[in-house]
Amino acid sequence: MKRLVAVAGMFFLASTLGAFAEGDAAKGEKVFKKCKACHQIGEGAENKVGPQLNGVVGRAIGSVDGYKYSDGYLALGEQGEAWDEEKLMAYLLDPKDFLKEAGVKRKSKMTFKLKKEDQREDVIAYLKTFSAE
Repeated sequence: MKRLVAVAGMFFLASTLGAFAEGDAAKGEKVFKKCKACHQIGEGAENKVGPQLNGVVGRAIGSVDGYKYSDGYLALGEQGEAWDEEKLMAYLLDPKDFLKEAGVKRKSKMTFKLKKEDQREDVIAYLKTFSAE
């Protein structure tokens, strides 16, 4: 029951971020330069400090082959959670708060926060160009 309430809280947080406005993928590519220290995307992308991000939008959380996720991400994936635009908006704002709201262990290598809403929208639009969704 506790986990169900926590997951419901995570979705409430995502819904309070407002309707998702379409970002600009070209601007997102520039914003993504901040992410390149830990992530790769595109042809030949490999896992680094963080997992490669091809197909992240729509992908099950904690599911990239060969990447060692913390227990929190694995738990969310086992619960059937997938990355969508609303979850990514909340996650990129504050990864540790996202995991806390999801009711899972908050250990995460991701400490970077993308505080500007328009930059989060833009980088998600860029990520979507490498995703099936």
